[in-house]
Amino acid sequence: MNDDHLKPASLVLYKQDAARVNAVGTRKIEIERRDGETLSVRHKDVTLLHPGPFNSWSQLQPPHGEVHTAWELLAGAATTLPELAELAYERYTPATAWAAWQLVEDGLYFHGTPQEIVAHTTAHVRAEKEARAVKEAQENAWNSFATRVAAGRYLPADEPFLQEVEELAYGHTERSDVMRNLGRAETPQNAHALLLEVGYWSPHVNPYPVRLGLPTASSTAPAPSLPEEGRQDLTHLPAFAIDDSGSSDPDDAISLEQTPLGPRLWVHIADAAALITPGSPAEREARTRGANLYLPEGAVRMLPLEATDRLALGLATVSPALSLALDFTADAAIQHLTIVPSRVRVTRLTYEQAEAQLDDGSLASLFALAARLQEKRRRQGAIEIDLPEVKIRVVNGEVVIRSLPNLRSRQLVREAMLSAGEAVAQFALEHAIPIPYSVQDPPGPLEDDPGGLAGQVALRRTFKRSQASLTPGPHAGLGLPMYVQATSPLRRYLDLVVHQQLRAFIRGEPVLSEQEVTAGVGVAEAVRGDVRHAERLSNEHWTLVYLQQNPSWRGEAVVVEQYGRRSKLLIPDLAYETQTYLRTPANLNDTVTITLAAPDAINLPQRSAHFREV
Repeated sequence: MNDDHLKPASLVLYKQDAARVNAVGTRKIEIERRDGETLSVRHKDVTLLHPGPFNSWSQLQPPHGEVHTAWELLAGAATTLPELAELAYERYTPATAWAAWQLVEDGLYFHGTPQEIVAHTTAHVRAEKEARAVKEAQENAWNSFATRVAAGRYLPADEPFLQEVEELAYGHTERSDVMRNLGRAETPQNAHALLLEVGYWSPHVNPYPVRLGLPTASSTAPAPSLPEEGRQDLTHLPAFAIDDSGSSDPDDAISLEQTPLGPRLWVHIADAAALITPGSPAEREARTRGANLYLPEGAVRMLPLEATDRLALGLATVSPALSLALDFTADAAIQHLTIVPSRVRVTRLTYEQAEAQLDDGSLASLFALAARLQEKRRRQGAIEIDLPEVKIRVVNGEVVIRSLPNLRSRQLVREAMLSAGEAVAQFALEHAIPIPYSVQDPPGPLEDDPGGLAGQVALRRTFKRSQASLTPGPHAGLGLPMYVQATSPLRRYLDLVVHQQLRAFIRGEPVLSEQEVTAGVGVAEAVRGDVRHAERLSNEHWTLVYLQQNPSWRGEAVVVEQYGRRSKLLIPDLAYETQTYLRTPANLNDTVTITLAAPDAINLPQRSAHFREV
């Protein structure tokens, strides 16, 4: 068949569809398409299927034929369109020509052109049928899945689709065919929302640590046994590890020793460097983690649990420690620091228990010293932000939020630890020990201080982030000329590095070089921000889950910022900030009573909640 046979009323193929020839010219032919459109096209743009006469589209009704028999007769051989029509339908007409060509286009039994059609082999047809069956099953599975998603449910058979969505929700990938084919934007938040809608995730799934690339299980690196070495016996000193209720890794304790020259503050710290040495597997893993990750659902530790069991203060009757003895001048300046490996007998107290003992007993003298130390820092320009704090925990699926009162016992512990950090910084500088100092530039100017909580929020906005530096410098917020974090080596990698350096120095061993310290600190600093970010996002997540669990919640909020009619509110009982439009005019620091705006006021994937005035 060639275009020599083209004449009016011929059936032709134009752009993979049937067309009828109306007129034939020297250069162009006029064709009519199924929709009635007429076109003037070149001869080479069409392929003849049947010379006609083809006068009506009704002629193309599919005929009954023996397609399978025709294929069996031709399997592996070549033929033409007229021959195929004859074999399959016993005649060659416009209708059978069109039906035969559709068999070729379908591709199951035949392929080729109208001039040369090849019948597939038996093996090819078998493989194609299997592939089509698989594709049909996949399409049926997808259609069923999409129907169930629209109804807000899923079945186990849908898990392969939902696992792909989960990868997007966790941030493991930036693309999802499932989300795109459902017509949803490919974002982690939208993926999270879909998983909640169908019930594949419950609100108790916290995606943020994984989304930020953080491990969600504690270190399992090997932890060696504690080496045998001489330790000063300090078990005669009453030592107190004061922490929040539920804390399971106490890594510091305090004692007060009365000496002829005045009170001596002892800060006992878990001797992590005795167990976790530079370059060891546990140290290398702690470096990549940066710090413990504290989540409402539990702590993810940078060190193996065995290290906490062996080193945390007060878990055993007598604990190994690295003890710092601080002597002070009359005006509370640090006069001398002694560092000794020790054995201590520690009593564990909650902040509330310690608070009850501050007016008499062993803790009263400690608190008097802490008050002097705090006053010294204030004279040196310390700036403290006093905003509500809460402790969020998940207990048997229920979210519990407890306000942390501003107890004097917290001040006691804070001042002792800050003095220890200042003393270690001075010691390291005097002895040229490379350590990561904590340096903070002064805050920016506060243009207007409205006082109250609004003033504290405004002040917080002026603060600059502290930086780790091998060069000592002032820490403006703390009001200290130099400072290093040194009292939580079980919880923070930088503290562990400090302890490794101190331990090596007092034992007369080589300390790490500046280059070695810089390399380790650089790795830890790169992830430390992610750890803090994950903790903040997780706290927001669980606060909203708490509100979901308590839909009738009502509480007080304080206006801390204003943007026209929109106000930022701080909810002290939740330590949670939100923005809303208030119906009644309000000033900064005004207190308003609010409740959730509606049953669906919580958007967990977007970490937002809508409140209204009561």
